[in-house]
Amino acid sequence: MTRVVLLGSSPGPIGSEAGAPPVPPTDLPLPSLPGAPTVYGRLLQQLASLDPEPVTIARPADAAAFRVQPARVAESADVAGDLRALADAVEGSTDNVLILPANALLHDELIYQLTKAKRGAIALILREERDENAPEPPPIEEAEPEIGTAVLEGLPQRTRAGRGRVISVGTAHHAVTRPNAALLGPIHVQQKHVATLAEVARELADLVHLVGPEDDVTELLVFGLVRRGVSVGVRGRRDLFYRRLHDPAEAVAALAEMAAFNEDRARLDNAVKGADGFFTTFFVSTYSRFLARWAARRGLTPNQVTLISIFTGLLAAGAFATGTRPGYVAGGVLIYFAFVFDCVDGQVARYARQFGVLGAWLDATFDRFKEYACFVGLAVGATVSGQFGDGEGVWTLALVALALQSVKHLLDFSFGAANRRKPPVPLPTLELTVADDRPLREALETRKLSRSGGVHAMLRFWARAGRFRPMHWARKMIVFPIGERFAAIALVTAFFDPRVTFLTLIVWGGVAATYTLTGRLLRSLA
Repeated sequence: MTRVVLLGSSPGPIGSEAGAPPVPPTDLPLPSLPGAPTVYGRLLQQLASLDPEPVTIARPADAAAFRVQPARVAESADVAGDLRALADAVEGSTDNVLILPANALLHDELIYQLTKAKRGAIALILREERDENAPEPPPIEEAEPEIGTAVLEGLPQRTRAGRGRVISVGTAHHAVTRPNAALLGPIHVQQKHVATLAEVARELADLVHLVGPEDDVTELLVFGLVRRGVSVGVRGRRDLFYRRLHDPAEAVAALAEMAAFNEDRARLDNAVKGADGFFTTFFVSTYSRFLARWAARRGLTPNQVTLISIFTGLLAAGAFATGTRPGYVAGGVLIYFAFVFDCVDGQVARYARQFGVLGAWLDATFDRFKEYACFVGLAVGATVSGQFGDGEGVWTLALVALALQSVKHLLDFSFGAANRRKPPVPLPTLELTVADDRPLREALETRKLSRSGGVHAMLRFWARAGRFRPMHWARKMIVFPIGERFAAIALVTAFFDPRVTFLTLIVWGGVAATYTLTGRLLRSLA
């Protein structure tokens, strides 16, 4: 469940023409979208599965129009009142909170991506495009804070973002150092930070000399969260549409622009993991997403696809066990498609929004089952063929490969469990009344300097090396992920024999285990 708060007063001047009061979203028509006659009505339909009765904060003159819709209405006379009403709406909530301007036109997929983000808080931003030919700006340590005056697509540029999060935010009364982004409006806050959100909203509402009609509520909220040490992640619009609308002409233009976006393709692309290995990225995910869409549209569940993958993997093991060249080739083809279906089941789950504990357990457990079944099949095939005498040496290699992979998985899961117990590194905080972000910047620089030597320097160097594409993919491959392992089994067995396959798995697996263990020791020391 998610608590939804809609800002029906079209807070702040963002995106609206000066001197032209915006049309309330209850009166903004959407003629080309049947079943959603207004912007506000469409938004309520989109949010019904999250919160069937969202709280809408509106000006007294517009409150009656908002009450026609299935939503609770809180009246507010100004921006400070908006902040107090928002604090009342979320205070004590045990749910996550999604805050949206009520005049927002956006895709369903964008709402889903925001609400399912793992970050404690996330904001939608528009980032400044960097000119490759422009001279390098001076170091941020030398830059002076300033009130953002530049605009991006009509939005005031008052936010500095970097390393996947908001670093600093300015307002009409707070300066920010070298802003490079604009906040678009939507904010999602997980339950653990809701109390901080309510506290920040009340404190800002009481700072009457710093909060005025020229401020935007969502900008103020992100400003307060960042200064309270909350890590606010960022997401761009990328391949999805978002726009605040202020008059019927904007609505017509926005609908035409929105029609040019392929929301289903964006949803399909988002169903593919963004951090897969080299083999998976270039030899599976290029087409597996389309198999996932085909399967989802025909009612196949992720668990059914997982069972297909398991069955195909067992067929591969059986083919390897024949000990013949055609059997080795057939086994290589089958183990490849077993891995393809293994990718498809997760993509079906993400595309069709079908998640479950059973599916996650099946996927994690039977990946190992298929791999180890193929080990057995290869060893049996080597024995049956008689090429290696009684096959005892091949069985020894199979056991070594199995033990090495088991230990590697044990290290993977134990390190992940240890990381989940690790307390988060606190971010610096800053009082809301401080006029600029200089103290915040200095605190971040001090923390950076404290982590500049020894192990931290090595880790930072290795992280920077990953910005180069060849090094990025080399680092992905060296850890020997499941895609590379299945590819090695398929290709080496098809062209050589089980003994060479096991030697490849042992040598590459040993290098991967050494590399992974070294990296984790360094990270633990850091």
